[in-house]
Amino acid sequence: MRKRKLGRSDLEVSAVGFGCMGLTVSYGPALEKQNAIALLRKAFESGVTFFDTAEAYGPFTNEELVGEALAPFRGRVVIATKFGIKQGDSETGLDSRPEHIRQVAEASLRRLRTDRIDLFYQHRVDPNVPIEDVAGTVKDLIQEGKVGHFGLSEAGVQSIRRAHAVQPVTALESEYSMWWREPEAEALPTCEELGIGFVPFSPLGRGFLTGKIDETTSFAKNDFRNSVPRFTPEARKANQALVDRIVSIATAKKATPAQIALAWLLAQKPWIVPIPGTTKSHRLQENLGAAAIELTEDDLREIDGALHEIKVQGDRYPAHMAALVGR
Repeated sequence: MRKRKLGRSDLEVSAVGFGCMGLTVSYGPALEKQNAIALLRKAFESGVTFFDTAEAYGPFTNEELVGEALAPFRGRVVIATKFGIKQGDSETGLDSRPEHIRQVAEASLRRLRTDRIDLFYQHRVDPNVPIEDVAGTVKDLIQEGKVGHFGLSEAGVQSIRRAHAVQPVTALESEYSMWWREPEAEALPTCEELGIGFVPFSPLGRGFLTGKIDETTSFAKNDFRNSVPRFTPEARKANQALVDRIVSIATAKKATPAQIALAWLLAQKPWIVPIPGTTKSHRLQENLGAAAIELTEDDLREIDGALHEIKVQGDRYPAHMAALVGR
């Protein structure tokens, strides 16, 4: 597995990371604990050194799982986690008060079985707490040796700049994929200017870009996609045109649609590190195979042309969640 550095920092990680959220929440029933531990260890053995979790994935159970699974390899992996959700429950609102950040850090250190959080993201910008106070608190935690690097998730450009002026931001984590390219307008140019790495979550469009989902697919009752406008049967039918183009390109490259979607992200900038998630070992290997795919300039032009032709239907979040991003 090739390595990449996040921006101009010294934080080096595998070119493809592992998004751990789906092991416990959001995409149907949680994976059985021992199976999840085995999958995380398989990811490490396959070259993954970058694992993404959060206190809110559970709440708390995801961090505990990641901590147990990666304990044998702790010195050889980078673990990112997040703060800023009240009581770790996304339904209760935001809380990035300095005292709460410190409480979360101590609790996360215990759950992750470590003495340092490698990358500590603010999960969502809290409009009730100045971003300078947030960055200053993380700066103190870095100076105390409890945190290695500061990150932001789904933050707007002005928040990024204000935070970065207090404590350099190592990475911005936001949704980015072939069917959500909004970061290209402002976020990516800002990251390039400031030397900030970019970590795309949902790089496979919450599974849609794999070609394994169509308008007839049904999801488990507790699957987050049931509430996402982009996943209504009507939107899925309309968006199938994009997947069909990706399938065509993948066939020509002797690759899978998922691999093309990930390889496309990797080709955008050398400091982009996608974090696809999965609960299946064969999907893990498929995703990691994307790092070996070289897309030519002609390939990228063909993909770009297809993406410009096809307008994706449906919002990426329900209305109540959309208000929390891009502040």
